Amino acid sequence: MKILCVGRNYIEHARELNNPVPKTPMLFMKPATALLNQGKPFFYPDFSTDIHYELEIVLRISANGKHIEKEFAPKYYDQVALGIDFTARDIQSQLKEKGHPWEIAKAFDHSAVVSPFVGLPVDHANGIPFELRKNGQVVQSGNTADMIFSFDDLIAYSSKFFKLQQGDYFFTGTPAGVGPVQVGDVLEGYLLGAKLLHCEVK
Repeated sequence: MKILCVGRNYIEHARELNNPVPKTPMLFMKPATALLNQGKPFFYPDFSTDIHYELEIVLRISANGKHIEKEFAPKYYDQVALGIDFTARDIQSQLKEKGHPWEIAKAFDHSAVVSPFVGLPVDHANGIPFELRKNGQVVQSGNTADMIFSFDDLIAYSSKFFKLQQGDYFFTGTPAGVGPVQVGDVLEGYLLGAKLLHCEVK
């Protein structure tokens, strides 16, 4: 399985990092070794001193497909989860300054936290609200209605370049409010008001 991700898919998040709003989806990938699920803790890596959380809606790809037209995209995902795209922001900044790829800042082991999956809300086209709480305080609050590129846009665009396969995961972007974590922090994700994700930083 592979983990597809999109960067800067919420305007306010792009602005908070002083990044331009993209014209097309900014895709990147994480390897299977990045996956952290089943409520396991995240151990702060020794190569960074500035790890940031980024809460996202994650799609589960339900069928194989290539060159998928947008109108048929809904047939290729069937469940959603909450995910945290952990980012070594200090390393990412260094890489961006040099024009180098971001993989070691974004795709390191256990950098992709994923909650249990649930059925896709029937009215998901109207937006799915979600939020992240750090130590009990709300730090991110978003709604998929505010995405620059919709789920269907992402499926259609990414399938031009990569064959989507059943069991792949797709991180669909984070809203504004990203920030650092420290050892001892507890992160909790809520989908439609229900707690779905729990991750302790150790």
